[in-house]
Amino acid sequence: MVEERKIRAGFIGCGGHAFRNIYPTLQFAPVDLVATCDLVAERAQRTARQFGALRAYTDYREMLEKEDLEGVFIVTGYDPQNRPLYPGMAMDCMRAGCHAWIEKPPAASVAEIEQMMAVERETGKFTMVGLKKAFFPAIQRMKEITERPEFGGVTSICLKYPQSIPAEGEKDLATSPGMRGFLDHIVHPGSIIDYVMGKIRRIYYERSPNGGGVMSMQFVSRATGVLHFTHGRSGTGPLERVEVVGQGANVVVDNGVRLTYYRPGGRGEGGYGRATNFMGDDAGAPITWEPEWSLGQLYNKQIFLLGYAFEVIAFAECILEGRRPERGSLDSARELMKLFEAFQRPPGEIITINP
Repeated sequence: MVEERKIRAGFIGCGGHAFRNIYPTLQFAPVDLVATCDLVAERAQRTARQFGALRAYTDYREMLEKEDLEGVFIVTGYDPQNRPLYPGMAMDCMRAGCHAWIEKPPAASVAEIEQMMAVERETGKFTMVGLKKAFFPAIQRMKEITERPEFGGVTSICLKYPQSIPAEGEKDLATSPGMRGFLDHIVHPGSIIDYVMGKIRRIYYERSPNGGGVMSMQFVSRATGVLHFTHGRSGTGPLERVEVVGQGANVVVDNGVRLTYYRPGGRGEGGYGRATNFMGDDAGAPITWEPEWSLGQLYNKQIFLLGYAFEVIAFAECILEGRRPERGSLDSARELMKLFEAFQRPPGEIITINP
């Protein structure tokens, strides 16, 4: 029996999110966890024991120097100015000869992303970003459906996401918890938009008094879109919705897990005012997919439903196959930072992101 080839990996960060959502995915990916690292020695050691790593460190530079690693997972946080710690660590990893996987948000600016991209070119290594929503099974299927000939090409997208927009005077990232929260979360709807629709040409946004708001978009493809910031909604309702419209067809993902494909078709026969039955032909009937919760399947696990396992598997497979990532690339991360920087400008302007 031929043993499966795995990448030798280190892991920087042993906090709650990493423990709950990222470390558990490694058992389903071609990853041999060699070492953990955390500023708190006991936490690094405890996590190493829990997930089978051989050694634990408190200094990631020491880990990079002493271990023979191919990839490094980084799940840390922010510096005192609310800037993500990832750019510097990722560049250190690449210069040490390792590919890097970083959690979102990847940076605080377009400039920091471009610095990482320069190090990618310098070293031949890559950094992949944990843009989990682009790896949701339902969003992956949505993307595939929109590329089918019968869908007719994408014409528009509408998203609902319960994020607030910081008010004017609260947009200094270094001092504003609201702006840090916005940076932390705008990447979620933003990654779906980038994955499904491609690059945004320009946006226009308005803010509601309670912090909610609406952003309209035109894409480089000339398609259009709307992002509804549903801050203020009830906590008992579905968290989010995505709808993409083609030519005579549309596809909807509710709450990240329920997909309905409204195929080309119609209701009944006879024309307007004459149809006696609302049932159309089966060939054009909607198709709905959602998980079942009775069987012990991997697809019912949160780490698969929320895309964590798929992004970690993709990272490892890119290393093993010697190719660069497509989803979660720094190219996509740069587009997300362009969107974040656009919201640092006042509402009411037409803001060009990609001329």
